[in-house]
Amino acid sequence: MEEKKKRIEELVKQLNQASEQYYGGKDEGMSNYEWDALFDELAALEQETGYILPESPTQTTSTAQEEGKGEKEAHEYPALSLAKTKKIEDLQEWAGDKKVWVSWKLDGLTLVLTYDDGSLTRILTRGNGTVGTNITYMASALKGVPQKISYKGHLVVRGEATISYQDFEAINDTLEDEDEKYANPRNLAAGTLGLDKTNLDKVAQRNVTLNAFTLVYLEEEILSWGERMNWLDKQGFITVERQEAWANTLPQVIEAWTKRVEGGKMDLPVDGLVLSYDDTEYAASGTVTGHHATRGGLAFKWQDVSAITWLDHVEWSCAASAITPVAVFQPVQLEGTTVSRASLCNISELERLGIGEDGKTLLEVIKANKIIPKCIAVKEAQGTFTIPESCPVCQAPTRISVSASGTKVLRCTNPECPAKHLKRFTRFVSKEGLEINGLSIQTLLAFINKGFIHRYQDIFHLSQYADQIREMEGFGQKSCDNLLAAIEKSRKTTPVKFIYSLCIPLIGVDAGKKLVARLGTQGLLDRMRSGEGFEDVDGIGPEKSGAIVQWCSQEENKRDFEALLQELEVEQLQPQEKAQGSCQGLTFVITGDVHHYKNRAQLKEYIESQGGTVTGSVSKKTSYLINNDVTSQSGKNKKAQELGIPILSEDDFVAQFG
Repeated sequence: MEEKKKRIEELVKQLNQASEQYYGGKDEGMSNYEWDALFDELAALEQETGYILPESPTQTTSTAQEEGKGEKEAHEYPALSLAKTKKIEDLQEWAGDKKVWVSWKLDGLTLVLTYDDGSLTRILTRGNGTVGTNITYMASALKGVPQKISYKGHLVVRGEATISYQDFEAINDTLEDEDEKYANPRNLAAGTLGLDKTNLDKVAQRNVTLNAFTLVYLEEEILSWGERMNWLDKQGFITVERQEAWANTLPQVIEAWTKRVEGGKMDLPVDGLVLSYDDTEYAASGTVTGHHATRGGLAFKWQDVSAITWLDHVEWSCAASAITPVAVFQPVQLEGTTVSRASLCNISELERLGIGEDGKTLLEVIKANKIIPKCIAVKEAQGTFTIPESCPVCQAPTRISVSASGTKVLRCTNPECPAKHLKRFTRFVSKEGLEINGLSIQTLLAFINKGFIHRYQDIFHLSQYADQIREMEGFGQKSCDNLLAAIEKSRKTTPVKFIYSLCIPLIGVDAGKKLVARLGTQGLLDRMRSGEGFEDVDGIGPEKSGAIVQWCSQEENKRDFEALLQELEVEQLQPQEKAQGSCQGLTFVITGDVHHYKNRAQLKEYIESQGGTVTGSVSKKTSYLINNDVTSQSGKNKKAQELGIPILSEDDFVAQFG
């Protein structure tokens, strides 16, 4: 008995430590597979012995999740966690004779939104379920969070803030320091929601999206969970996907939803399913056991399945910040798909697992959350792995760097290695750039590693590699043909898209519009060739002008510029006459939320249509600062007050300028 108690204490300590890492840091102490196995062992021992520690993860919710920089506040309604099971029989017993709804158990961070009189009044993180952190200041940077709704009563909504796998991989690939990388999309979402008010642009860029999963409180009486979710749809929320079911149909429904995950078509991170009673009165009448409401919902987690296979070889793939080892192994069937590759992250992970020689290492592999292939153990190994001495992309010498936390990472020593310029290629093909559909950051990286792409212009000659592309994982005849068609379509472009795609420092879409409007297409191209400055263009100051001139002076950039003009048909636009209107000759700065206009971009567009200019910072040249919180002590308000610049509310602006 004493040995079992000691084991319980060890498990509680181990699981809580792993949870703190998972919820609050960037490192992942153990996989979900390992955590679930230890949790199941703990739960079985607790049931057998009756020995349950207050801090046991079977009794508590994690309080270690990354929190925002706002104030701690109590939840109006406790955000309880759900009891979990891996058995469909438990789901059927729980459902009984009641209609239930099946929805995704999204792997993100729970947020609680409050509305009054049609306006968003508060966003709280879940925290410990009783007290959360107020991050209302992030409202404008989060997707799926309506700031205005038609309903005028008191409303409380709970949802999961997530980052898609595609956005997660794109962001991680741009982080230079290995210590800065995130272990999974949930970690990235946690880190993002921990940012302060000065980083809202970064929050917005990461596409954190809230999926509402329950309507907690509504003054009107809607007693059906399904109807409550439909009501949220009509109010403008993004709600979780759902399907109604009964106890006898649950096996078929669960199987169908599971196959969707196994098919690899889920871009949102999920770690199970959730059952909810349709009868909300019945659900609310249950008891609370520990931190779980017995009828509040039941989570279903899939049984993890592993496979044993022989490592064929370690492939080294160059990314923006590191050369990453990838295990290529004998194909195995996992969760309904054939798996033959899994990232090994870095040299430290190779050492931790004990990877041996190619062909002489026996691996245990899973699909984490049924999506991401992962090597969790080495069952047998001879010898040790070989670290390449040259970069697989540019053949420059490699070096091993050690991060602050002691992580060993292989890097290329060539600063001009194409893989290090992945962000530039990503911008080049982005929607704001040449808009080439099908060239994701992962595809670009694969093509760079294959040697297909070195410079921007190489993208327009990918057709010469068509046969090889069709043979690549994730490609086929149709996807290859679609990609090549998208590349051909992108050859006809606008001058603003062309300028944006060049990745000139400080020059974005807005600056591009100003340059084209003032100079026209040919005038802009001629000016870039001549080396003349651009300070005569409204909104292009010395810093931006200098950035363009500096970029155009570099020989490699000159060659890319001329080569691209040979590939592209850039729309010929004439210089525009300056707009005349109520804002003629005035310079505005916009800060804070807006309500007359859809967003700040729309207000900016109106000002420019009336002959005005909008800049990002307050200076002596600023005519007016627009801020609906006229009396706030924000940095921009203080600066405007110091310089004697009038601060207008949006109502003031509309009254004065239309």
